[in-house]
Amino acid sequence: MTLIVGLVVVGAVAGVATSLLAGAVHSGSATTTVIESAPATASLPSSPTGPWRALYAQVAAGTVDLTVQTTTTVNTPLGEREEPVTAMGSGFVVDARGDLVTAAHVVDGARSIRVTFLDGIGRNASILGSDDAADVAVLHVDPTGMTLHPLMLGSSRALAVGDALAVIGDPLGFDRSLSTGVVSGLDRTIEAPNGFEIAHSIQTDAAMNPGNSGGPIFDATGQVIGIADQIASDSDQSGTSSSDTSTGVGFAVPVDLIKTELLALEHGQHVSHAYLGIATAQATGAQQGVLVNSVEPGTPAATAGLHPGDVIVAFNGTAIAGEGDLIAALAAARPGGRVELTVLRGSSRLTLGATLVAQPNQAPAR
Repeated sequence: MTLIVGLVVVGAVAGVATSLLAGAVHSGSATTTVIESAPATASLPSSPTGPWRALYAQVAAGTVDLTVQTTTTVNTPLGEREEPVTAMGSGFVVDARGDLVTAAHVVDGARSIRVTFLDGIGRNASILGSDDAADVAVLHVDPTGMTLHPLMLGSSRALAVGDALAVIGDPLGFDRSLSTGVVSGLDRTIEAPNGFEIAHSIQTDAAMNPGNSGGPIFDATGQVIGIADQIASDSDQSGTSSSDTSTGVGFAVPVDLIKTELLALEHGQHVSHAYLGIATAQATGAQQGVLVNSVEPGTPAATAGLHPGDVIVAFNGTAIAGEGDLIAALAAARPGGRVELTVLRGSSRLTLGATLVAQPNQAPAR
């Protein structure tokens, strides 16, 4: 699985009423105009061109292009040298203050971020907050004198396999491209930039390519249900990716996760995630549960008495059928919380208590 890290270059509904709100966000004569869509209540109407023309017209202005300047270290005959790198990504407007949402990996290590809007206006952006564990970042631009089109955040909880969706972003640098597809799978687990895992991710067959990262994924009503994050790629026996373009298997960070962090990130606050301290695998055979492969010393798992070879079958009384269930349970927990783990150890069934701590900044090497 590879992250969509962006193209690297070196060197709401049709017919839904809208309201126009104008006011001075910052002092001065210029104002910020905000066009907000009323809550969508139904899917976009069918037409000879399908529902997507209406959706695009409704939401494209709320998507943005990101040009991110970073550096990379290269080896030369004279030693290591820092060279500039320009990467492209996507994002979207989330409120009238000039706040934008994108993927954390798009802006990690950024020295500068340039945001371009549909009307051609460009603004420099700053990072308000970023969470590598969820791969979500919130940026800010000065909205003075601009017309903003905040997008509506929907819910990923009610999605079902087969639901229609659309992606708007900058694949391979082609700005604001639309691709469509369906929800191919739910409750997938993908790897975050810090090496931990993101639960409840959405799988789709809609085309996503480098440059789509951080862009919005919409349901058929025009509401954001996730942000484009990763594409699956085949690897040869050496582990080298054979493709970094769309394979028809893409993944999105669910909007319900984004909403739980949005306020904190907008205020520059650190977002903590619960940590147990084990490496796991799916239990084999007829036994459902999660096999403990190893236990990190000094972690809640070690203090609780978990051993390699244990099989976790319940978390606070809720059955754990596989690794996805355990990851989701930990994602819903909070650092400092006390949890009970039901564990099979040989022929014994044990209940172990653990007090969770905050997740490290980086996952331990396995």
